[in-house]
Amino acid sequence: MIRVAAVGDIHMGPGSQGALRTAFESLSECADLLLLAGDLTRHGTPEEAGVVAREIRDLSVPVVAVLGNHDHHDERPEEVAAILEGTGGARVLEGSATTLTCAGTRVGVAGTKGFGGGFVGRSAGEFGEPLMKEFVRCSRRSADALRQALEELDEQRCEVRIALTHYSPVPETLAGEPLEIYPFLGSYLLAEAIDTAGADLAVHGHAHAGTEHGMTSGGVKVRNVAQPVIGRAFRVYHLQVRESLAASAADGA
Repeated sequence: MIRVAAVGDIHMGPGSQGALRTAFESLSECADLLLLAGDLTRHGTPEEAGVVAREIRDLSVPVVAVLGNHDHHDERPEEVAAILEGTGGARVLEGSATTLTCAGTRVGVAGTKGFGGGFVGRSAGEFGEPLMKEFVRCSRRSADALRQALEELDEQRCEVRIALTHYSPVPETLAGEPLEIYPFLGSYLLAEAIDTAGADLAVHGHAHAGTEHGMTSGGVKVRNVAQPVIGRAFRVYHLQVRESLAASAADGA
């Protein structure tokens, strides 16, 4: 059994230093790793990234993160990622994957920020003005990178595979948000990537007024861990490891 702690949208700044540290220090008692699902800062400044890095530094469990749209606002995402990795010790993913050994189990996490575009039947198309085509192409590139990263984890024979994004892969976890903004909260292309490559759990943030539980059409459990949704420092999910290496996700929160 692998215990996965996850949270997103913590939106930290200089005034919030220490707000999550005590809770994070308790992770060894209840989790084997911590996933951060983007929007870790308020405006994506290096100063704010330093706050987050100090919050997660020297924890007893490994930390894997993706950035969110807020973390891109200051147009210095590379600096933000470098601080989270260098000072905080996290592994920041963007169209890439990492493999960890947790409780004797080979756990793989594939991550990307993702992007918008909407969902089946109500999605943007790669047609018309160059800006619209680039919008959709950005979503497609992100989803393709996620699929490739998940496939790499399969090749590495990971016993558990997790997809970590900021934007949502399914509309179910957006329930509670205004329908008008669904296209800006996620894309069905992410779900297609997850179902094509396979995963045991998909974790995202971004939708503050959304719903925690959802599922892809292929049966992969999706969890919205935006802090306003889960209402706590993190949520823990339990993943049952099967002997066949095709681990099955069992929600334990």
